[in-house]
Amino acid sequence: MAGGASGPQLAAAVSEAGGLGFLAAGYKTADGMYQEIKQVRGLTGRPFGVNLFMPQAGQADASAVDVYRHQLAGEASWYKTPLGDPDSGRDDGYDAKLAILVEDPVPVVSFTFGCPTRETLDALARVGTYTVVTVTSPEEAQAARWAGADAVCVQGVEAGGHQGTHRDDPAGDRAGVGLLSLVTQVREAVPMPVVAAGGLMRGGQIAGVLAAGADAAQLGTAFLVCPESGAHALHKQAMTNPLFTRTELTRAFSGRPARGLVNRFMREHGPYAPAAYPEVHHLTSPLRKAAATAGDPQGMALWAGQGHRMARELPAAQLVDVLVAELDAARAALTRRNAS
Repeated sequence: MAGGASGPQLAAAVSEAGGLGFLAAGYKTADGMYQEIKQVRGLTGRPFGVNLFMPQAGQADASAVDVYRHQLAGEASWYKTPLGDPDSGRDDGYDAKLAILVEDPVPVVSFTFGCPTRETLDALARVGTYTVVTVTSPEEAQAARWAGADAVCVQGVEAGGHQGTHRDDPAGDRAGVGLLSLVTQVREAVPMPVVAAGGLMRGGQIAGVLAAGADAAQLGTAFLVCPESGAHALHKQAMTNPLFTRTELTRAFSGRPARGLVNRFMREHGPYAPAAYPEVHHLTSPLRKAAATAGDPQGMALWAGQGHRMARELPAAQLVDVLVAELDAARAALTRRNAS
């Protein structure tokens, strides 16, 4: 949903293979997003989607951000780079990106970190765009339905990267509902299409969420190591490196809970990172880039879901084919068991 992992090459490859590829628009300029949309259209004539970050309310404690800045001084010295400006912007160019997507529509637009207004969703509906809102609770799903979204993407706590909660509650840092339970809760709460996301790496798991009531499955970490993925080489290598065996939720890199591979930076700074997004993201951005340049994965944000050890280094089209074959096999096995 952000950064370079889900760029034009990966989105187009997934769509060409029969899936629905998504282009990450987070942390990009409006023109950068537009240029990448043009690239996707040049690579495939099939449907694809674009994901947007919702603007964040200015609720961060400036003094807490300043304390964290001082705590990161050693990192800045180690990587020989200044810390970023925490006040670089909190709306991620949202209005400009929306204007482009209404003027030059794409088939699907999804939203993370909140729910758009009815006016926004109606404007996209008028130009034929299907809208999806990421939710992490039945209450958020109900809000998406009332606002006029076409579908919800139900994100379980197993998911890699940022938790897509609509409100960042510091008291709920370690909270979160597992995907199968959450799909069932949302299915019973709202009569609308449900996309399941969070820790899915195999076709059998896709069969499981479909059986639980989902209409579709969304996979992120599973595609992160594909050659078309724009993730940094060190990030890809870490996915199956024995040194990185587990994931945790942390605020260390962005100020919002996000699941990644546990590394030195997360261990040292996670316990003290404030609830301040996107301020902390902007503050640590130069550190993460410097760590990548230095070849040091211990200072990078290695976003990954709980199933990361099952990642398969396959071309995206081949991975889609494998997942479909696994899904078919799981369904056939269940049919045989029910018949016996």
